[in-house]
Amino acid sequence: MHSNRLIHEQSPYLLQHAHNPVDWYPWGDEPFAIAREENKPVLVSIGYAACHWCHVMERESFENEEVAAYMNDHFICIKVDREEHPDVDHMYMDAVQAISGSGGWPLNVFVTGDRVPFYGGTYYPPRPAYSRPSWPQLLQRMVQVWHEQHDQVAQQAEQMVAHLRQSSQRMFTATPDAWTADVCDRIAANLLAMADKVHGGFGGAPKFPGTMAIGYLLEHYHFTGNEESLRQALRSLDAMADGGIYDQLGGGFARYSTDAVWLAPHFEKMLYDNALLIGNYCDAYAITHEERYKTIAEETIAFAERELKDNSGGYYCALDADSEGVEGKYYTWDIAEWNELLGADAALLAAHYDVSVAGNWEHTNILHIARSVEQVADEFQLPVAEVKQKVASAKNILYAARRKRVRPQTDDKCLLSWNALMNIALSKAGAAFGDDALVARSAAHMQWMLQQFESKEGLLHSSKNGVARIPAKLDDYACLANALVHLATATGSGAWLWRGTQLMETIIRDFAHEEGFFYYTPAGQSDIPVRKVDLYDGATPSANAVMAHNLAIYGLCMERPEWSTQAQQMLEKIGKQAAAHAYSFSYWAQQIQRSINGAKTIIIACDQPAAARRQFIASFLPQVYCLCTTGEEKPVPLVADKYAGPGLKIFLCTNNACLQPVEHVSTVLDMLGPDK
Repeated sequence: MHSNRLIHEQSPYLLQHAHNPVDWYPWGDEPFAIAREENKPVLVSIGYAACHWCHVMERESFENEEVAAYMNDHFICIKVDREEHPDVDHMYMDAVQAISGSGGWPLNVFVTGDRVPFYGGTYYPPRPAYSRPSWPQLLQRMVQVWHEQHDQVAQQAEQMVAHLRQSSQRMFTATPDAWTADVCDRIAANLLAMADKVHGGFGGAPKFPGTMAIGYLLEHYHFTGNEESLRQALRSLDAMADGGIYDQLGGGFARYSTDAVWLAPHFEKMLYDNALLIGNYCDAYAITHEERYKTIAEETIAFAERELKDNSGGYYCALDADSEGVEGKYYTWDIAEWNELLGADAALLAAHYDVSVAGNWEHTNILHIARSVEQVADEFQLPVAEVKQKVASAKNILYAARRKRVRPQTDDKCLLSWNALMNIALSKAGAAFGDDALVARSAAHMQWMLQQFESKEGLLHSSKNGVARIPAKLDDYACLANALVHLATATGSGAWLWRGTQLMETIIRDFAHEEGFFYYTPAGQSDIPVRKVDLYDGATPSANAVMAHNLAIYGLCMERPEWSTQAQQMLEKIGKQAAAHAYSFSYWAQQIQRSINGAKTIIIACDQPAAARRQFIASFLPQVYCLCTTGEEKPVPLVADKYAGPGLKIFLCTNNACLQPVEHVSTVLDMLGPDK
């Protein structure tokens, strides 16, 4: 079998293309040097292992001998895993969006030997369709342009670099009207105006989880008592948990729903979505104490442990959408198999999960909760407890049968930033549920990250089979520092904050931008022509927003007022944009809301702080950070003079001062109620 250079790579996505007849190169200096020497354009094709349309284009075009021969003759071809090289993906995605007005994956970009894009797009079919040229037609056009209009190519490339530099430096300035108490209500109103009040979520199809917007609304309810904010957040979480986007048998969420009612997902499961959603369900549980939210969080953690956990201790990136070449085949059911497996209870369970002869999606059935256990019990005239038992038994039977199927492929590399998000999820769940085993798991996972991704030159971004590589980006550093903050609270140990402080100092040294924000790539990285400052929240929080969060907390705890000031200035510069475009700045918005409502710390000083700590961290107190001191040798600066013996003393502190200590948790919780 033919193989190309990708056969030596780590990335499952690159390895998927290792037997294409296309003479692919991985990202690096060599292909660009050859392109300059041979005067050929470069094709940079970017995707990821769980990308459905990436697989489609590979089957249609990159596995075609004739098409591949043309690509090899006329182009230097590079395959990039966007998850390994997010900085490369960011730059070329910005370029394609500027060229075409839209983006997505696969991302196919035509660039010069100096790495500068001059044209690009996303998926191209093998024959003209969808009002776009075929892939062979586009290739021929690019060859013609390269050789016959090279001056225009050079001019276009020059203009593109100027555009990318300008857009990457587009900063916001603080405005007085963006920093008043009602900015939080304007952000909430903006999100609620986008909200689907019937089915939950934000906007129409395709519908993404909107984790950070949900988080904002939960916190808005906490600070204001606004019932509509709480209703929309819980409506969204309930609808997703009942929908096909949630794996009703195995736990865990797919990346998004292709419809507005959460029925038909794009079936790939990403670590980052599940990590962020676990946090949402933990917060919902902390507010409502409804057991259902705890169950969904626990089932999602169990999914990640079972299906995304590496033997060494890290979490993999994703599960593919396809198995046996068919999207969703692993997860869907036909009526014949359903009836055979479930026998006398098949009809009852079909009513619960919406399973029918005709099917609810492409002639097959996606499981979702169409009727509640109570409704089914009423319809079939059975006790609710009996129906619950039948549903639980059926889930075990169906899950066991499903495990015999061909499982979707796993993208088995581990990314630092996504692992850090999962670590935060474990810490939050351990805190919200009072579960010491989850906290211990988070601590062990943190030790694995610190060991696996550290090198003499700094943190690394991606790991597989015990080998870490590729220098870390801002989101790797920022999310890891944030995870250390959450772990310090969950464990009560300030040692994690000292480690995080070292990271913060590295970030400020290597990533700082003169406007007070941070570049996505470190100083000295030379393989992309433009350093970007990324400010928008996407499927994951903006690394700059995470840094604003970090600077605020580390500034308080480590008594670094310059960090607290920088955090405040970052938030003030984003305030106007967050109020106007809340969904695109929803993690920023959470930090703005916490700042406006007054960030606080609780210091628990005594020999045995665990019981008091558990009470505080299980409460929903988003603007409050909890620290403990037992008079240890190297206390965090904020707690250095607070320990005065074995008896419990609790201090409530703001940016400037601490109140007199009290001896009862309930006293402090009363002081921290809404509007306090």
